[in-house]
Amino acid sequence: MQALILAAGMGRRLGEKTRNNTKCMIEVNGVKLIDRMLGQLKAQDINRIVIVAGYCRESLMAHVGDSYEGIPIQWIVNPIYDKTNNIYSLALAKDELVKDDTLLIESDLIFDDAMFDMILADHYPNLALVAKYETWMDGTMVRIDSDNNIVNFVPKKAFNYDEVSSYYKTVNIYKFSREFSEKVYVPFLDAYCRVMGNNEYYEQVLRVITLLDGANLKALPVGNKRWYEIDDIQDLDIAENIFANEHERLGKYNKRFGGYWRFPKMLDFCYLVNPYFPPSRMKDELRANFDVLLTEYPSGMQVNSLLAGKYFNIRQDFVVVGNGAAELIKSLMESIEGDIGVVFPTFEEYPNRVDRSRLVAFIPNNSDLRYTAEDLESFFDCKEISTLLLINPDNPSGNFINKKEVLDLANWCHQRGLRLIVDESFVDFTDESATSSLLENDTLLKNPNMVVIKSISKSYGVPGLRLGVMASSDIQIIATVKKDVSIWNINSFAEFYMQIFNKYEQFYKVACCKFVEERSRFAAKLKNIPFLRVIPSQANYFLCEVVDRYSANELTELLLNNFNILIKDCNNKTGLQGKNYIRIAIRTSEENDKLINALQSL
Repeated sequence: MQALILAAGMGRRLGEKTRNNTKCMIEVNGVKLIDRMLGQLKAQDINRIVIVAGYCRESLMAHVGDSYEGIPIQWIVNPIYDKTNNIYSLALAKDELVKDDTLLIESDLIFDDAMFDMILADHYPNLALVAKYETWMDGTMVRIDSDNNIVNFVPKKAFNYDEVSSYYKTVNIYKFSREFSEKVYVPFLDAYCRVMGNNEYYEQVLRVITLLDGANLKALPVGNKRWYEIDDIQDLDIAENIFANEHERLGKYNKRFGGYWRFPKMLDFCYLVNPYFPPSRMKDELRANFDVLLTEYPSGMQVNSLLAGKYFNIRQDFVVVGNGAAELIKSLMESIEGDIGVVFPTFEEYPNRVDRSRLVAFIPNNSDLRYTAEDLESFFDCKEISTLLLINPDNPSGNFINKKEVLDLANWCHQRGLRLIVDESFVDFTDESATSSLLENDTLLKNPNMVVIKSISKSYGVPGLRLGVMASSDIQIIATVKKDVSIWNINSFAEFYMQIFNKYEQFYKVACCKFVEERSRFAAKLKNIPFLRVIPSQANYFLCEVVDRYSANELTELLLNNFNILIKDCNNKTGLQGKNYIRIAIRTSEENDKLINALQSL
C-alpha cells in the first residue's frame, strides 16, 4: 500500500497564512498539517509516499525531505499549479497510481488517527470516506444506497439545499486498488482530461465512472470521528478548537462566547434557552418571509417599541428594545451614578459594566445560595447605595422571589430613594410563571423607581435573533437608553418575530408548561448522580455542587473531551471561586438523557 498526497494548491483564501507557504505547512495548534499526516501514515503499513507539490514547493520539499522515518518519499512537481485544478496534479501522478494499492489524500485535511485505521481495515478495495452533510461542509457531495454504494457524485453546481438530508460529503480520503486505478480510473482520467481540460477536479472522473457502473466505488461513513478541511482562516480557527488537546479545548470553546452551531456534534448545556419554543409553524412563517426580511431595512426605534409594547401588552413609551438584553444592560449600567447593591454569584454582564469599587456585594451564607427579599432589605438597609440589582430567578443559583415579595422590595427601595433593577429573563420558567412577570402597565406605573429587563433570547428560544427589552414608567430613563442605542439596533428578522409572536402566544404557554415538567424529571435523574448535589431551581438550569470524585473543572473537561458535551464551570464566578460548582442548562428530554448517560458512565 502506498499513499498519494495532493499538495500543489495555493490556498489563497488563507491570506497571509499561505503568502509564503503551501496549505499543508499551516500549523494547527503548533503542528504542521503535513507533519501530522505523515505521522499518521507512519503508523500504517505504508511502503512509500508520493507527494504532488506545486506552490511554494521548495520549502515543503526541504521540510519533508526524501524520506519520513524510513518511508521513502517521491516528489512530483506540478509546474502550472496556478492554472490548473487537482485533476492535473493527479494526472501527473498516474504512472505512480497504477503501481500499487493507493491511499489518495488531500493535504489540507486534519482528522482522527482512526480514519486511516477504518479505511485500511475495510475489506472492500475501492472506498471513499464520507460524512453526513453538515452546514460547514463545502465541495463535492455524494449520494449512497442502503449497501453504501456511491450512486452519484454531486458537484457544487448541482448542489440543492432541499436535498441535503440525502447528501454525504467526501472527506477527500480514498482507497483505490491497483486494479481499479489501472483498468478503470486512469483510463477515464486520461479521456476526461483530453475532452474537458486540466482545470477540473478529479472527483468528476469518479462521477462519470459511478454513473456508468455504480458498483466500482463504495462509501465508508466516518460517523462521529473528527475531521476538518481547512480552506480559510475560519476553518483554521474551528479546526484548532476541535483538535485542541484535552486541557486546552475547553478554554478555546469558552473564548468563543457562542456560535456553537459551527460544531453541530456538540451538545451545549452551557448557554440558556427555551428548548420547546418557537414552534415549527412559527419557524415556517419566518422562513417564508426570509427573502424580503434579508433584503429590506428594519424599522426604527419608534416602530420597534410599539411592537415590543404589543408583545408584552405594555405602553410603547414604557419600553425600549435592545439587540439582546446585553445592549440594554450596557446602556443602563453606564448611566447609573452611585454604588450598586448586587447579589453574588450573579449574571456577570451587570457588574462587569461598572467599576468594581462601586459594587456592594451580598453573598448568601448558605450552600444552596438561597435568599429572600427580607434578607436583601436587612443587608442593604445601612449600605450607601443608589441602586439595587435583582436577577430573578437568579443566575446561576436559580433562586426565586415571588412577585409579592419583589413588589414589597420595590416599595422598600422607593422609601429609601433607591432604584430597583429587576432582570426577569428566566421568570417564565417558574412554577408561578402565569402571575410572576412585572411587565404590566399597572405594576410599572405604581413603581416608577423600578426598571425591568427581560431577555427574549433565553425564555423564547431565539438567541440568534438577539432581542431584549427594558421597561419602566420612568420615561426619562427609557428615553435616555433609546437615545444611547442605534436607531437600527435590531434586524428585520427580530422585528418580524415580534410582529408575529402574539399569534403563537398559546404555543408559548404550552411550551413553558412542558418545560416545567421536564425540569422536574431531569432534576430527579440528576439527583441520582452520586458525585453531584443538585440545588433546587426555578430557572432553566441547575446549579450543582460536585461533591466527590472530580473537581468542577475536571468534570467539565471530561464531558467535553469524551462526550462532546459542554457545561458551565462556575469556579470563575464571584462568590463561587474554588467551591466546585457547575451549571447545567435544561434541554429536551432526549438531550438531557444523553447528559445523564454520560454522567452515569463516569
